[in-house]
Amino acid sequence: MNKSIETESLVVNGPQRRLSFWRLFFALFVACGLGYAGFYYMQNRVQQWQIEQVQPVLSPYAPWFAAYVDVTTTPYYSFEKLGATTTPNVVLSFIVASADDSCAPTWGTYYTMDEAASALDLDRRIARLEQQGGKIAVSFGGAFNSELSVSCNDSEKLFDAYKSVIERYGIDTIDLDIERENLQDVDSSLRRAKVIARLQKEYRDNEKDLSVWVTLPVTPQGLTKDGTTVVSHMLSEGVDLSGVNVMTMDYGASKDSSDTMFDASRKALIETHRQLNVLYQQVGIIFSDQSLWRKIGATPMIGQNDVVEEVFVLDDAQKLNAFSLEMGVGRMSMWSANRDVLCGENYVNVKVVSGSCSGVDSPRFAFSQALGDGFDGDIAQSEEIPTAQDLGDNGVVVDDPERSPYQIWQENGVYPKGVKVVWHGNVYEAKWWNKNDLPDHPVLQAWETPWQLVGPVLLNEEPIAQPTLPKGTYPRWDGEVVYDGGDRVLFDGTPFQAKWWTQGDSPAASSSHPDSSPWISLTQAQIVEILEEIESGSE
Repeated sequence: MNKSIETESLVVNGPQRRLSFWRLFFALFVACGLGYAGFYYMQNRVQQWQIEQVQPVLSPYAPWFAAYVDVTTTPYYSFEKLGATTTPNVVLSFIVASADDSCAPTWGTYYTMDEAASALDLDRRIARLEQQGGKIAVSFGGAFNSELSVSCNDSEKLFDAYKSVIERYGIDTIDLDIERENLQDVDSSLRRAKVIARLQKEYRDNEKDLSVWVTLPVTPQGLTKDGTTVVSHMLSEGVDLSGVNVMTMDYGASKDSSDTMFDASRKALIETHRQLNVLYQQVGIIFSDQSLWRKIGATPMIGQNDVVEEVFVLDDAQKLNAFSLEMGVGRMSMWSANRDVLCGENYVNVKVVSGSCSGVDSPRFAFSQALGDGFDGDIAQSEEIPTAQDLGDNGVVVDDPERSPYQIWQENGVYPKGVKVVWHGNVYEAKWWNKNDLPDHPVLQAWETPWQLVGPVLLNEEPIAQPTLPKGTYPRWDGEVVYDGGDRVLFDGTPFQAKWWTQGDSPAASSSHPDSSPWISLTQAQIVEILEEIESGSE
């Protein structure tokens, strides 16, 4: 029975073979390989799906360049003139907390926004830049003062402070420059992230955009731990960062001594790209390499850096520009437009950093042109500062005394240096004493006119009261009288002070020949002081 069954089994199934160890190993290897390939394929598809959900279509993008401009540094920098250059956009800096009110925004602690409009004519100069096609972003923070979120513990007041700056200047691009002690304050970092996220949401609910860049220090090894914490807080609170702008400067001991400034900057950008990839993945967002490069900005310190051994030369700028364009970096800036000029002969030690020159042998605007070449996009701008443009029958702007901030120019008027007038909808400032010189007379060379265009008359402006001295404060100038140094007189209603002994020398020549003239006109600040003395003496 058993034998017959066994025989039948052999006939039906054929001879039985034993599977060798190597055959079994090969079969398992093939099965595992197919399984891994399938898993890898599915993982790749999921990852690709996630990327497509974040960015369904890679939209056309124009990277932009804008140099930082220090608004309050002296001598004041005429950033509005950049509107006529190939790199007209600027990042105005820095808005910081007031020394007297921790939640009040100021320019460098020196001026409130209203004070900057008056003392620096800032609003008008911004409008002038915009007339020529330039645009601005505003930077909060910087190295030397308290960024608003560090000083202001009240989230509602902090929200209002940020918003007041955005609304005042009609911008939709802000830059948060977080450095030094501000960078180490974790509580302020969280508070800032929450408030910025709320601001973005409010603007989007009203169909407006708020583009947010975070500017941070960097080394060739990438962002510091404090820097990655700031970015992490922003992302975890839901802030849609336009990008992280790294300060490719002041590397110190982190820079290899054999590396050029470009070499160190290239390493810093590559490492920042890697870190951003990780930071976004931590909040469940996956970007393509190209998209991540768009979210990176570079800001070198042109010329002599704060670290004596570090000098960013024009060759570094050209190489950084080429590398950034190749990678698709979204933004290029520099510190600063104020410094993009050769130092004068009287500036002896160029190893000491100057706020008004680069410290290297390069012509004016050389760094701006080298770094900005190919970065042709515009800073997004929601709206321009409104200007008063009432046109007459001949198409010329009609000047309205009721809303002109300064006196309207008159043909027979006498205008000392520093006086401002309104003419055809624009404000002009006298460069020297003049009479009968038309403010908008077309001249080829700036030295041919005594007038400097400041910018347009703004909407809803009112006449600005100019301080004047009471009649009889000083005697009228008399060519027959001998005056000693320090004596003061009135000439055409303007107060002058004698620099040395003089007789018969008219104060009218003081502006056109200030060095040889024995007279100098009193400034508006001096007039205010005199008025205060007169007032205190009468009490």
